[in-house]
Amino acid sequence: MAIIYRCRHCGHVIGELKHQVVSTSMLGWDRLSPQDKQQMIQYKENGDVHILSICENCEDSLKQHPDYYELEYFLH
Repeated sequence: MAIIYRCRHCGHVIGELKHQVVSTSMLGWDRLSPQDKQQMIQYKENGDVHILSICENCEDSLKQHPDYYELEYFLH
């Protein structure tokens, strides 16, 4: 099982954890609302968990162009 953090905008892999047992509270998932969990956490058939987050490049783009927040995807 791996936990893979991926940018929700550009798809870039931000990081990956390869542990058998990981505390969800240690990762901060217990602080997410049920709606955020549904939007951000994807459980794959092979046991991997994909977390949709934001990379530094996309975060910088959003700071420079705040109107991009209205778009679900702004990079292709």
